[in-house]
Amino acid sequence: MGKEQTEGMENINRLPIVIALLVGGFVSILNQTLFATAAPHVMDEFGISENSAQWLTTIFMLVNGVMIPITAFLIETFTTRRLVMSAMSIFGVGTLICTIAPTFEVLMVGRIVQASGAGIMMPLMMTIFLTIFPIEKRGTAMGTVGLVISFAPALGPTISGFVVENYPWRYMFLVILPIIVIDIILCYFILKNVTQRTFPKVDILSIILSSLGFGGLLYGFSSAGNVNVGWTAPQVLIALIIGAITLTLFIVRQFKLEQPILEFRVLKYKTFTITTIIGMLVFVGLIGSETILPIYMQQYAGFTALESGLMIMPGALLMGVMSPITGRIFDKVGARWLAITGLSIMTVTTFLFTNLSATTSLTYLTIVFGIRMFGMSMVMMPVTTAGLNQLPLKLIPHGTAMNNTLRQVAASIGTAILVTVMTSAALNSGQDATPSELIHGVNVAFYVATALTAVGLVLTFFISGKKPADERAAQVQADS
Repeated sequence: MGKEQTEGMENINRLPIVIALLVGGFVSILNQTLFATAAPHVMDEFGISENSAQWLTTIFMLVNGVMIPITAFLIETFTTRRLVMSAMSIFGVGTLICTIAPTFEVLMVGRIVQASGAGIMMPLMMTIFLTIFPIEKRGTAMGTVGLVISFAPALGPTISGFVVENYPWRYMFLVILPIIVIDIILCYFILKNVTQRTFPKVDILSIILSSLGFGGLLYGFSSAGNVNVGWTAPQVLIALIIGAITLTLFIVRQFKLEQPILEFRVLKYKTFTITTIIGMLVFVGLIGSETILPIYMQQYAGFTALESGLMIMPGALLMGVMSPITGRIFDKVGARWLAITGLSIMTVTTFLFTNLSATTSLTYLTIVFGIRMFGMSMVMMPVTTAGLNQLPLKLIPHGTAMNNTLRQVAASIGTAILVTVMTSAALNSGQDATPSELIHGVNVAFYVATALTAVGLVLTFFISGKKPADERAAQVQADS
């Protein structure tokens, strides 16, 4: 993208574009955790096991993860307007299928179609925001993206908990469907074409290797985290082996292509690599805790689905309020001290979850989770923006695709590990197990989560302390 096009962005009315993209991104990501508290009701209607019901969430993350690497190619092939409308239309069709699904198999198809559209929206939204905002305002812009990334998955269990206790579970999708239709109409009238089309050559083999590689790893780790499957199951081992081999072939092939599907050269930018790893660790903490805490609350501590959803709500609201604020702070001071402060808070509050019991109060859980989300709001988007600011504009679509792909993979792998730790560390997992024996596994899982967060805290000290204006000068010098 040339200087002339960058300067032309100053004349764009950004507000309508931001609103249209935020609405689309919000409902897309919201669906990731929508079944967190609704699964038991789906199990009752279709007569399926917990093992099968888990796939309503796993398949969404799986397809989402497979779609993200392809998004950079799609952004450079299609106009912004057409791609956003296509992604939201695919997502809408999937939502409609879920609403009317007569069988569990059809419901799974709906989730796959949903994820195909949703997987495009997140990296596309980040790329557009980084394109239409100058570098000195990107922190504020990406703070609003952070609101969506963090607030939507946290809100999912709350919404589903409320719906399934008062209405049939299908109402979850009936609420979302009109929002999708309105957003598509909004996009048609107000969205501008802002990304540069370079029409890269389609490398079918890369797409196949990418899908098998990321898909195999996500499937393997997601299945391994299921208490009824485990790490030694044949399907897990086969999926992990196929995933590892094809992903290696995919990476090797990308370095040989003039126009790769996923540009691994973005990892040569040190700050981008460090911030991406931090983002992966934080996302594991977010998705992992939102998986483990509802299980603990509903199955071991006697809370209802709605209560477990409401526990997450204040933290989600706090994070939503803080994301734009931390974005503005980032524009002034950079990411380093924000990330150090935020991850310090996250490490302490994660440790406070290592002493849970059957009598831990809802107030304690809500306050600790809320403070934890407050800390997370200082980390998620500031570190992502700091990393992407190091990249030339032409590499930003590839940077966002890489960032989102690795974060999705980390969330799947990390959640699987934490769930496995939780089940294997339980003092007794048999039919006669007491809540305290099962909760011991939850506490051990949070010890592991605390260690992962502490690693992220150490890495924050290696983030460049430069302000965005200094980073721009460094970037120009590096590109010249």
